[in-house]
Amino acid sequence: MSVRTSRQTVDGLLPSPVPVRFVAEDGTAVQPPAGYPVPADERLLEAYRRMVLGRRFDRQATALTKQGRLAVYPSSRGQEACQIAGVLALREDDWVFPTYRESVALVSRGIDPVEVLTLLRGGWHCGYDPVATRVAPQCTPLATQTIHAVGMAEALRRKGQDGVVMAFIGDGGTSEGDFHEALNYAAVLHAPVVFFVQNNKYAISVPLAKQSAAPALAYKGIGYGIRSEQVDGNDLVAVLSVLTAAVEHARTGGGPFLVEAHTYRMDAHTNADDATRYRETGEVERWESADPLARLETYLRERGLLDPEAVASAHQAAEEFAARVRDEMNADPEMDPFELFDHVFAEPTPQLREQRALLASELTAQED
Repeated sequence: MSVRTSRQTVDGLLPSPVPVRFVAEDGTAVQPPAGYPVPADERLLEAYRRMVLGRRFDRQATALTKQGRLAVYPSSRGQEACQIAGVLALREDDWVFPTYRESVALVSRGIDPVEVLTLLRGGWHCGYDPVATRVAPQCTPLATQTIHAVGMAEALRRKGQDGVVMAFIGDGGTSEGDFHEALNYAAVLHAPVVFFVQNNKYAISVPLAKQSAAPALAYKGIGYGIRSEQVDGNDLVAVLSVLTAAVEHARTGGGPFLVEAHTYRMDAHTNADDATRYRETGEVERWESADPLARLETYLRERGLLDPEAVASAHQAAEEFAARVRDEMNADPEMDPFELFDHVFAEPTPQLREQRALLASELTAQED
């Protein structure tokens, strides 16, 4: 009987001892580990433009929440390198299984921003067509989407397609049983799925130290036989390089891959959260100095790839985008109250028909 867990096999699964990094916090280049090439210049410039737009969109969505246009908004400010690199590493025919915090990633994927915000506005559906966009609905229950992602990856494989599925998840979600079931399921099936853990250090108010004693969340993949890696999540160059390698690993038959990105949530968990109750201002300020957007901009400037005109152009495009989002979100949506009954049963029950008729009579009475 062969032993699959040989020392050589285990070594092949282990993440780097320290997070992979290409760019230091001050924007200067550092020597990355072997095996991870620097992404092409044009990909980095495209990433920069999308990061500028993504951050402006995030600020606009936060403002809309304060104005009462959104019921809730989970900001991803500070995590843009993860959001943008995750999307750029995929093809259009690959699938994304997001959490509730991936609005910037979905906008970068090309989904209409108003559709992205529909769920957070209080709509009864996710706002976009998951089949057409190949993006599953944003998932609020922690980690449940990871099992769905594995199922989709297995379905693609059985159809003979070479598509890859990326499941976004936060550090808090890795403490859920669904996450571990998904890892085991993916490993056994050898499914083409990438588990992308954005470790932003807090599960709402619970710090990472109170969740896990593992040296890094990336090590959670080892016990299931999954190749794993950890990366500086505020270094877009590194995140894009590592995720590109992970996606290629999954696409070419290597099986699942787990990537942990070390990043930080700059704003509160949502607009309903008071982050000052569980973290200090100094901690936030230290992470401000590792801002992923500023780091990438400095890096590109130092390499001569980005000039003031290009920076201004990116910000102008972002402002125009934000203005369109603001205008469209300030318009009251057209609501059809009868949608309450449309998707309960394939064949409406007598009780539903009665309730629908009652609503119709009440609306008619109001008009008269």
